[in-house]
Amino acid sequence: MEPLRFGILSTSSIAPRFIAAVRAAKAGELVAISSRSLEKAQEKAHLWQIPAAYGDHNELLADERINIVYISPVNAQHYRWAKAALEHGKHVICEKPCTTKAEHTKVLFALAAKKGLFLMEAEKMLFLPALLEVSRRIENGDLGQIHMVEMSHSFSAAYNTWMFDASAGGGPLLSSGIYAVQLLIWLFGEIKHIRSERSANESGVEWQYILSGEMENGILFSAKNSTQAILDNTARIYGTKGWVEIPEYWKARKAVFHFPGKPEEVAEYPCEHELVYEVEHILKCFEQGRLTSPVVTEQISVAGITALEKIKEQW
Repeated sequence: MEPLRFGILSTSSIAPRFIAAVRAAKAGELVAISSRSLEKAQEKAHLWQIPAAYGDHNELLADERINIVYISPVNAQHYRWAKAALEHGKHVICEKPCTTKAEHTKVLFALAAKKGLFLMEAEKMLFLPALLEVSRRIENGDLGQIHMVEMSHSFSAAYNTWMFDASAGGGPLLSSGIYAVQLLIWLFGEIKHIRSERSANESGVEWQYILSGEMENGILFSAKNSTQAILDNTARIYGTKGWVEIPEYWKARKAVFHFPGKPEEVAEYPCEHELVYEVEHILKCFEQGRLTSPVVTEQISVAGITALEKIKEQW
């Protein structure tokens, strides 16, 4: 296997966490980072100890030393730069949501397949040991038949100035709602129908919302998100034999199982860098010669953004 030589496209707030995960997993070499200004790129390259800095993303893509690019600018720019990276012959890890339109996600996967390149949406959640344990116990029937799921997620958007900019793909639905719908799809299959209510600012970008719907297998779900109110940041999955709560499910370190008349069972997985499991999976995919992930598949990526598109159409 050719060693992975990473280019980091964007100095976004999640970039240093991915960089730390690459180092923790010993997954390859960090070659260069790019930003829209050379000064910003050089500042972050020094801070994050990356050898080269570019003030233009195209310059990073032209660097022949780089064979894989991590894409994490604002949501609306994912498609443009993931496509450009593939056209430059680079493997691509694209931060979630992969794109803001299902049609664009399909284009990227088709292009990657045509060029024989690896493409994966960076959905860290689906590799977390706590969620793998939840999935295992659901599959084993420990919770009985699942009938209902509820999720809540809140955060301050102050650190991301673009969060309420529609042209940047802002709003918590794209940034956080993708976690909820992809968790449902990963655990339980297809979404039958989904609906929503929201509160929006003057430009029409939501600052909070509530989703509800039904899976094809009859499971009912709700998911709420707010950038204003403080929610309990927990997913709960209810079955006929018991239920499980997953604190901060999008970056879960533990799952708490509840069964009537029995002490709660806690499965804990402390971790400094939760993205390390995702990076270890990427490395394994390359070792196995895969061009797509068997976990974050094209189907999951397309289904996730399709669900969010349906919500936006309702809005």
